[in-house]
Amino acid sequence: MSEPSSRQRLDTPRVSRSFAPRLDIEAVGRFSEGIARFLGTGRYLAIQTIVVIVWILLNLGAFAWQWDPYPFILLNLAFSTQAAYAAPLILLAQNRQENRDRVALDEDRRRAQQTKADTEFLARELAALRLAVGEVATRDYLRRELDEIREMIERLSGDTDAEPGRAGKQDGGARKSKKSS
Repeated sequence: MSEPSSRQRLDTPRVSRSFAPRLDIEAVGRFSEGIARFLGTGRYLAIQTIVVIVWILLNLGAFAWQWDPYPFILLNLAFSTQAAYAAPLILLAQNRQENRDRVALDEDRRRAQQTKADTEFLARELAALRLAVGEVATRDYLRRELDEIREMIERLSGDTDAEPGRAGKQDGGARKSKKSS
């Protein structure tokens, strides 16, 4: 019997004893790709533009709510923070896409090799069939051969009729064959 996996063994704990959070790498990757995709949409740019316009209008017009005066340092800090998070998310999404592309390329390469092998096999089979068909007796070939045999028989029967002693025997045989037919 094969060795049971570590999950099936009784002397191996099912969960680790560390209290560190368990992260599903694929789930984190999918989530970050979703964010990166959203950052590249027109919807995100429209929302960001509206937020910036409202931010600026509130800080210029409403004197009581001016939490970020004219140089808008807090807004610049928010954009810097956003860029600091957006760049790695975009890189992560690009790396995941590159891995998917690599897998797809390997699969395409494997399919191309299989298609090439199949095509070469079919070409060899087709060549073998052409050779085999070339050796098959065709209807015209058989007719020509039968015509040649008939001509040979007619020549031989014509030559034997000319011999004096055999003419009667062959005519009798010819008459019998004519009567039976």
